[in-house]
Amino acid sequence: MLASVRDLDEARIVFDAGVDLIDLKQPADGALGALPPAVIRDVVAFVGGRALTSATAGNIEPDAHAVQAAMADIAATGVDYVKAGLFPATWQQGGRDYAAVRACLGGLAPLSGARRIAVMFADLAPPLELVDAVADAGFDGVMVDTALKTGHSLPDVVGSDWLAAFVERTRARGLLCGLAGSLRVGHVAELARLTPDYLGFRGALCAEQARAQALDARAVVAVRQALADAQCLAA
Repeated sequence: MLASVRDLDEARIVFDAGVDLIDLKQPADGALGALPPAVIRDVVAFVGGRALTSATAGNIEPDAHAVQAAMADIAATGVDYVKAGLFPATWQQGGRDYAAVRACLGGLAPLSGARRIAVMFADLAPPLELVDAVADAGFDGVMVDTALKTGHSLPDVVGSDWLAAFVERTRARGLLCGLAGSLRVGHVAELARLTPDYLGFRGALCAEQARAQALDARAVVAVRQALADAQCLAA
């Protein structure tokens, strides 16, 4: 279970609930809003290696120099994973051309002290072949999320066949695989059957299931329990 948090107080809540991967981002700033490095460092120090940590590099257009610099700044905080979004150029104006994304991936270098996860966005029509470009660029993992936080969840945007093909492709390339995107408790059993490495949550963990609201500890526990139940059934 990945849980996205925005500060140290929220990190304490998800850590106490036994979340496996504590993800740092600013939910009020779109899909991959970046937090100040000082906030990330505080959470990394609190976790102290007792759970995995990740943080987003920001909502950045596909420019290798800008993406590399942002990822390096986040890696310097000590997180285990740095997440980079694969946004097609001019995506907010409807752009869906991934040529610039492929070029950007080819211009990125490994980070010192942190692994890299690429984030594809199901509602921006990414080709499944992008998984191969991520693997060829030397990333450690890839996940699929939603970019347009308008209330539509990942299963609303793409069908189970596409998600199954995504998971299968990541497995074939030896990549860590994650699924996220406005997921709710009711999605857990269905998506767990696809056997990704993790499922990611933010809105389902918050008061009134609103991603920009504060975390609700009871909601965190409920999602964690639903995932544990799904894993038991699979076993």
